Amino acid sequence: MAQPTRNHFMPAYFSEADINIDDFKVLCSQQTDLADYPNAQSVAQNILIYDGQAFRTQLAQKETASALKRELARALKDGPGVLVIKAAYEDLSVIDRTTVLFREIVEAEKAGSGGKGDHFGANERIWNSIQKACVKDPDLFIDYYSNPIMATACEAWLGPYYRITAQMNNVKPGNKAQSVHRDYHLGFQSSATTARFPAHAQVMSQYLTLQGAIAHVDMPLAMGPTVLLPYSQQFEAGYLAYSRPEFIAYFNEHCSQLPLEKGDMVFFSPALFHGAGENVTQVDRLANLIQISSALGRTMETLNNHTMIAAVYPALLARVKQGAADDTVIENTIAAVADGYSFPTNLDLDPPIGGNAPETQQDMMRRAVAEQWSLAQLQASLEKYAERRQA
Repeated sequence: MAQPTRNHFMPAYFSEADINIDDFKVLCSQQTDLADYPNAQSVAQNILIYDGQAFRTQLAQKETASALKRELARALKDGPGVLVIKAAYEDLSVIDRTTVLFREIVEAEKAGSGGKGDHFGANERIWNSIQKACVKDPDLFIDYYSNPIMATACEAWLGPYYRITAQMNNVKPGNKAQSVHRDYHLGFQSSATTARFPAHAQVMSQYLTLQGAIAHVDMPLAMGPTVLLPYSQQFEAGYLAYSRPEFIAYFNEHCSQLPLEKGDMVFFSPALFHGAGENVTQVDRLANLIQISSALGRTMETLNNHTMIAAVYPALLARVKQGAADDTVIENTIAAVADGYSFPTNLDLDPPIGGNAPETQQDMMRRAVAEQWSLAQLQASLEKYAERRQA
């Protein structure tokens, strides 16, 4: 399969010269050849389509299962970056029963707190739908999450020991389309924050997660199934590019959108340019969004950041008051003792404020130093912070 010519050397950090719309167009002009994917059933709008029953048959044999995983990994990395598996659930009653369960959870949460909404608008969303479903109906959870197609896609991209998270998303009638974006991790950060990461880390981040969705209702185009741009995951500087006007315009003109049926699954690279479409029907568009994370994005040792912060804060604050700690000392000390990342968290209790990411321990500690909080005040805030992050 022919690939566009790419630079052999990645820059240490991306510059303006690397965020080139012409290079992006070359990558996104590739065409998906079905012959390169012998296990796929068809290609539609450059997206690979797999048949669920054929998929399950291939998983029954070790050799064909191994070949299938290799094919999926190649499709997500070097191919279009997205694939659809039709009829991924043999028994659609599993989907229907889970839909009922989701609606019960939504109603209970609305009654308890007035509803949560989400970070893209007024849709109904269940944060951490996987845990809530597990606790509410363990037998149904087994039927739903033991799906071998889901497990194969997860392992094909992430290897063993992956962790699944999920959020039910109900795009209500009349809700507008999302803006084009990339996803977690760096898709949840501002461009200014993303630019601080070296180029290799930006590229690497897309290999730490897999995005998926399970259709809980039939989704004709008018209902706004996800809009995607095949091959856009290959653009290395994409986390800095997706919000730029020229890239948005190209996406809007060349994106793909396929109707889905209840029980279908979609998997795509988090680096793929995409966004939910507009629902112009009078029917809810309900899907379970699954986000699977690599086992490798974790530290080797467990740290008690709360204890470390409580120990160092009085000494740091004393230096600040004495004029003996400049901004560099303050920032580097905070980076060494406090968690600077917003996730994982409990998004029911710790919603994003002014963006897609909640406040971090580092943000809190910066405020404490700037406003010269007492240690007791900081500890009380840290305790509330820890409580918000408990599932």
